[in-house]
Amino acid sequence: MIGESVLKENTMTIEKNQTYTVTIDDLSYEGLGVAHIEGFPLFVENALPDEKVTIKAVKVGKKFGYGKVMERFNDNPERQEVKDLDLLRSGIAPLSHMTYDYQLRFKQEQIQKVLKSIAKMPELPVETTLGMKDPFGYRNKAQIPVQKVENKLTTGFYRKNSHTLLPIENYLIQDPAIDQAIITVRDILQRFNVKAYNERDNTGFIRHIVIRRGHYSHEMMVILVTRTERFFKGMEIAEVIKKELPEVVSVIQNVNPEKTNVIMGREEKVLLGKTTIDDTLLGKTYRISSQSFYQVNTEQTEVLYQIAIDLADLNKEDIVVDAYCGIGTIGLSLAEKVKHVYGVEIVPQAIDDAKANAKRNGIENANYEVGKAEKIMPRWAREGIEPSVVFVDPPRKGLDEKFIEASVAANPEKIVYISCNPATLARDLKRYEAFGYQAVKVQPVDLFPQTHHVESVTLLVKAV
Repeated sequence: MIGESVLKENTMTIEKNQTYTVTIDDLSYEGLGVAHIEGFPLFVENALPDEKVTIKAVKVGKKFGYGKVMERFNDNPERQEVKDLDLLRSGIAPLSHMTYDYQLRFKQEQIQKVLKSIAKMPELPVETTLGMKDPFGYRNKAQIPVQKVENKLTTGFYRKNSHTLLPIENYLIQDPAIDQAIITVRDILQRFNVKAYNERDNTGFIRHIVIRRGHYSHEMMVILVTRTERFFKGMEIAEVIKKELPEVVSVIQNVNPEKTNVIMGREEKVLLGKTTIDDTLLGKTYRISSQSFYQVNTEQTEVLYQIAIDLADLNKEDIVVDAYCGIGTIGLSLAEKVKHVYGVEIVPQAIDDAKANAKRNGIENANYEVGKAEKIMPRWAREGIEPSVVFVDPPRKGLDEKFIEASVAANPEKIVYISCNPATLARDLKRYEAFGYQAVKVQPVDLFPQTHHVESVTLLVKAV
């Protein structure tokens, strides 16, 4: 079992830039090795349990510190060769030093830990994490910063906890066609003398290159995030992008004038082609706009959603609420199995997409509304809508307590909880238990190989 670290006050003098020889005895939830010096934890990148290493303390606080491996004396049997250390340093692939089987066990155990410590549910079954046959090149979306380095436009990723760009061209976990497209677009912008954004002064022009590619359709969207609206030769650049990347069906300029680490702005302009790309998921076709939420691993999303549908054990009399519905992918995937689907989402553009997706797939038993689910669901109840199953797929912060109360008030027989954060899942399961909903099974699915993130599906049933 991968153990848990206890944070303690630094009772001995551990000094920054000093070296220490230690044995790694644990892993953090982010996959960092943990070494203890008289009970004081140091988190160490690229280190695995039972490895003896000499580390340099690079940051020391009152309760914990960070170390860097200077020498490794032995390898954990689950270690694999790291293809590019910058993939660890940037946080793109922080588990890429682990064998894939070990990654899957690590993720299962992370969920087991929080169910024990936060939810107080040590007996709740957590199934083996479902992984991929080929856990590389899966991401269908990339958001890559652009900087000027040695007088050239350079793409890559920031070193963790810094604004230092690490030049990277092979991102390991992204669709290889996207990796190549980033280089092509970057070089076209360089030929047109487009100026890179300078975040320190909030000057320059091109901030990010964002690319989406349909897993099945191979349609590609290029989004050029710029600081200002005026784009000299923007249309011409878009034409060249299309010429050199035949899969491109959409080139969009997104304007973000703010000095912020938020990537996309609100204003957009189509420079070429469509406003959306198409792709399929579980046999349904979806339109995906520049800022739509769409799971980045299409292949594993199909696994995730199918498990959610199977756990719900749906029938033709079921009324389903799809909360946090996004562009409708979950509800539309199951609509043919049930009497009616009601979807709710706070993002208006996503609801527009959901309605369009229902229409294009010939689904007439699905309705979608803009708003907060905790406000919409009580109104639905007053209108006589009584869901038998509620699906929830919230962001990392989990469910709002008011939503939990609203979902319980709707009195469904089952709640299917799709989670991307084990800690908030555990917190919310404990809240649901207090209202009489018992979690009966958790199935982890690895949507993010080589990273510490993990999705899971949990079935909750109303106590009799």
